[in-house]
Amino acid sequence: MALNILCIGDVVGRPGRHAISQLLPRLVDQYGIQCVIANVENAAAGSGLTPPLYEKFVRYGVHLMSLGDHIYKRREIYPTLEKNHNIVKPVNLPPAGPGRNYAIYQTAQGHRVALASVLGQLFMNVRPDSPFNTLDQVLGGLPRDLHAIVVDVHAEATSEKVALGWHLDGRVSCVFGTHTHIQTADEQILPQGTAYITDLGMTGPYDSVLGRRRDRVVETMRTGIPSHFDVATGWPRLCGVLVEIDPETHLARKITRLSLAADELPPDSADMD
Repeated sequence: MALNILCIGDVVGRPGRHAISQLLPRLVDQYGIQCVIANVENAAAGSGLTPPLYEKFVRYGVHLMSLGDHIYKRREIYPTLEKNHNIVKPVNLPPAGPGRNYAIYQTAQGHRVALASVLGQLFMNVRPDSPFNTLDQVLGGLPRDLHAIVVDVHAEATSEKVALGWHLDGRVSCVFGTHTHIQTADEQILPQGTAYITDLGMTGPYDSVLGRRRDRVVETMRTGIPSHFDVATGWPRLCGVLVEIDPETHLARKITRLSLAADELPPDSADMD
């Protein structure tokens, strides 16, 4: 029996959460999805995660969660990162910071799925250790009874994501990129059996500039005058990939790119949390 995993790209604000709440139940039923993974680092008003929103994602049916460079944006999330076993920090951040290096979810069918994430070093506003070396260390310490290993590469540079895909080919089930909020069209099964895509895309409002109000972003870019980049609301979509894994070999059989429209939010649903 195949192991079907849904990987959801950067969830931005209330529109992204709305898209998941509306579309995820249908997708789970339609594709027999056994494990849902989401990058949730932009979930709280576009930057960071809060404990109530973490609980909301659990209720929606998200089994494993990753974050990125905004992981420590909101201090109230620190205890959640420490005590819960279904959410991970980027493994190449300093070990003293709160959070776990990997998370494992056991499906109803008994399949065990591990998730790890890593930050890129190129063009990022943080100074992480080498994603290559730290991932090697974490993978070496994973339990041996896993049926799938998934890695989130939260990075700006496509070259770095592609290089990590090749570095991990045959050693993990799936490598997906996040952070740029633009879905790429290079989904593929690499030669040694790892499913790969450079960026899952954004789950959030597409009447926007990467999830932010386009009028604010355009005006700031045009004039150089700073303004607050509020989360936009229009055209919510869910983006990601569906990956079919052979639980015996731990390798991918198929990867399918998804980009699905959700219903519009009510007019008064500006993101305030």
